[in-house]
Amino acid sequence: MEPTASPPDAAGPPPGATRSTVTLHVNGVPHRLTLDHRTTALDALRVHLGLTGTKKGCDHGQCGACTVLVDGWRANSCLLLAVALDGSALTTVEGLADADGLHPLQHAFMERDAFQCGYCTPGQLCSAAGMLQEAADGHPSHVTPDTVTPGAPVELTADEIRERMSGNLCRCGAYPRIVEAIGDATAHPAAPPVPHTVHGIGAVSVNGGGRTAS
Repeated sequence: MEPTASPPDAAGPPPGATRSTVTLHVNGVPHRLTLDHRTTALDALRVHLGLTGTKKGCDHGQCGACTVLVDGWRANSCLLLAVALDGSALTTVEGLADADGLHPLQHAFMERDAFQCGYCTPGQLCSAAGMLQEAADGHPSHVTPDTVTPGAPVELTADEIRERMSGNLCRCGAYPRIVEAIGDATAHPAAPPVPHTVHGIGAVSVNGGGRTAS
């Protein structure tokens, strides 16, 4: 007599039910990875790709140390599942500089001594790069005056910078110098773009001067 067929889940999940293969475009380089569905983007970057510039702080999305740019937008990589980012473009602190040298934000942080232990600095830099673009695109913050024309670039005063960077904590207390450094970079006349790929749009440049599609 033929044995009774077991329920589909009696022998555990079928092959592939807990892992998927995805392609992440990190700092302009495509990486094809087979990952557990529970793997965060942070662990994919640090453990699977060896990009340890992105730091693991609270692992709860509260400190900002793990901030990266995802398709040009800043995000806490500890809260993102890597398999949900298939095809996305990620920029880490390692990708801010270009062939000509450091990004103006990196220069400004060095000139202003905007760090002490440096653990939060990669997240501060990536968050600042994304924030410059958000302001250039006219996205208001909680402290943006109501008199600002909707969609117009927002002037990055010290109060604006503090508010927009409030999700990035510095336990060493280097906040005054961080604000000054970002202010310096905002005034930089030739900030090099940080390239990204956005689904259905094409190449996007984050350079504080607006978003351009190609």
